[in-house]
Amino acid sequence: MKAAILYEPNTQFKVEEVTIDDPQQGEVLVKLVATGVCHSDLHALQGEMQCPFPIVLGHEGAGIVEKVGHGVTGLTAGDHVVLSALVFCGRCSYCVSGRPRLCSLWGRMAVQGTLPGGVKRLHKDGQDINHFYCQSSFAEYAVVNESAAIKVREDAPLDKIALFACGATTGIGAALNAAKVQAGETVVVYGCGGVGLSTVIGANLSGAFPIIAVDVSDEKLERAKELGATHVINASQEEPVRKVLEFTGGGADHAFYCVGGVDIIPQVLRSTKFGGKCIIVGLPPRGSTVETWRPGDFLMEKVLTGSILGSSRPSIDIPRYVNLFMSGKLPIDKLVTRTYALDQINDAFAALEKGEGVRNVITF
Repeated sequence: MKAAILYEPNTQFKVEEVTIDDPQQGEVLVKLVATGVCHSDLHALQGEMQCPFPIVLGHEGAGIVEKVGHGVTGLTAGDHVVLSALVFCGRCSYCVSGRPRLCSLWGRMAVQGTLPGGVKRLHKDGQDINHFYCQSSFAEYAVVNESAAIKVREDAPLDKIALFACGATTGIGAALNAAKVQAGETVVVYGCGGVGLSTVIGANLSGAFPIIAVDVSDEKLERAKELGATHVINASQEEPVRKVLEFTGGGADHAFYCVGGVDIIPQVLRSTKFGGKCIIVGLPPRGSTVETWRPGDFLMEKVLTGSILGSSRPSIDIPRYVNLFMSGKLPIDKLVTRTYALDQINDAFAALEKGEGVRNVITF
């Protein structure tokens, strides 16, 4: 099969022929139909995320099960699946308490280059190729742990619902699961990329008002309005905290950080009202720190917390989100800016790095 291999950070992908093993105990082989191009992949490309090389990136895939390994009971050949960016063991304290996104297994395995069990199923010329997020969806096929393959309805377009593998679920879940936004509560979202706009979609579904979107791109702010934002702020032209306080009468009930620069986090916290919640959703650069906290904010019962993959339970939330998408309530198809072939993957990443569009998708 063809796969996009990254041999070193800050280089170009090379689309080459590789071999892939048959699925073994607890694994499934999936023929990819589409995969999103996520900022986490860009972080790995730029060396901002520690992972082994050579590697096949990609963690937002969707496709059709081709073959199942021994012991797999919930999936059969022909099933349509979204490949969750999260694998989980089902046995650790986090899993049994209903928080699989914090699974001890996933925490160890996500970027160490193997599937659960320490195995590698990708090879080229006798050399093992590393996996990414236990998935590696920048390839025509993927072998994944069965916990990552989430069965979905067959009438849903895989080139759209692939976004539920990571980005859309991260943003929607941040609003629905982590913040538990209620009708009439006020929301501000800093950053209108794929995750931020998904947060706007989730807040809109919850009935929040106002929903304020903050970015430096007028194009993305216009897209935010299409998806439910009632107010927009271009942070390159206006002071965002002052405008948020003005729009909300003292601060938002829920403020979401959905961008990459940690210097924005104090602004997001200042945009939160007393007793409100500030949620870190975007992935900060590795090793970054924030020093400009004001302890008085926490004295006034502001809460600063985080949300990984939308605080979701993938096997429950992804099929639910797919159903809501199909009923028109989660219009994530409007996030897809452009599709690329696998051979055009370097063009897709060049556009992502320039901030062009919202979500690029590779189709097979």
